[in-house]
Amino acid sequence: MAGYLIRRILLGLLTLLLITMAIYALIRHMPGNPLATDAAMMNPENMPSEEDIQRMRAAYGLDKSIPEAYVHWLTNMVKGDFGSSFSEKKPVLEVIGSRVANTLLLTVPSLILAYILAIPIGLFSTARSGKTDERLVGVGLYMLYAIPSFIAALFLQLLFAVKLEGTAFELPLMGIRADEYETLTSTERIWDRLEHMILPVISFTYVSLAYYSRFIKANMEEVIRQDYIRTAKAKGLGPIRIMIHHAFRNTLIPFVTLLGLSLPALLGGAIILEQIFNWPGMGQLYFRSILTRDYPVIMGLTFALSVLTLLGQLLADILYAFVDPRISYQ
Repeated sequence: MAGYLIRRILLGLLTLLLITMAIYALIRHMPGNPLATDAAMMNPENMPSEEDIQRMRAAYGLDKSIPEAYVHWLTNMVKGDFGSSFSEKKPVLEVIGSRVANTLLLTVPSLILAYILAIPIGLFSTARSGKTDERLVGVGLYMLYAIPSFIAALFLQLLFAVKLEGTAFELPLMGIRADEYETLTSTERIWDRLEHMILPVISFTYVSLAYYSRFIKANMEEVIRQDYIRTAKAKGLGPIRIMIHHAFRNTLIPFVTLLGLSLPALLGGAIILEQIFNWPGMGQLYFRSILTRDYPVIMGLTFALSVLTLLGQLLADILYAFVDPRISYQ
């Protein structure tokens, strides 16, 4: 196991190097001047002079060739210095760190909710396979899976923030909290945050829910055809016990491994959804950094998401070995 982990870590470092190298080359070829974009967007009269731009290019290492500049960025990154944001004039780690909690506030509840709901739906679909109610559930899940999350987010906003405005079911259109948040009591603040979370969490959850439910059903149907399930039936065990203690227990083996890959996928989806809901998280920061050509922040976020994805894959392999003792990594 130790040898396998060392190999995976080394492979992960190589992958990380290639990813950051490719992204750095791509963003350096983006059109426009990143040092002038922010000032021009705020006020065209504040456009820095050519001399100021050249001075800033030298300060940020943009006057170097792409290979030289990448090596310069990589050397500083190894030391823990990801540079400073062009637009916010703050260290990249500080800029990203201020957004992490807000993104986790959506992705973690979404992941938990998807798992909690997917298990009973998957079990129900397996137990009622071929019946009318199961077919209706299956059609509904396929419809959910087919609709892009950002389209669903827009429909949810239209329904709950516009059509139901003024009713007991009205929910905030966007944002993380109300304008009068500071004047609210502690209980009202908690409820205000929860209200603002409902639509984004639903948008994050439903695609995962549809996929996980179908995943469980497909694996359960494969498991119940195994010989040991027939043996359990021959011994006179009840259908519920067979379903829960035998079939579902073995279905969990591949299902648990999805946990390591789910959070990076949710963070990737946050780029669009956080922009739609004006949620100040990592996804919105990524989106706006691309628009303003904020190279240091783009690289910092790319590095963070890449590391998280690679760690998720490693965690999936480790979980697989733990839940199935037959698996041995040599």
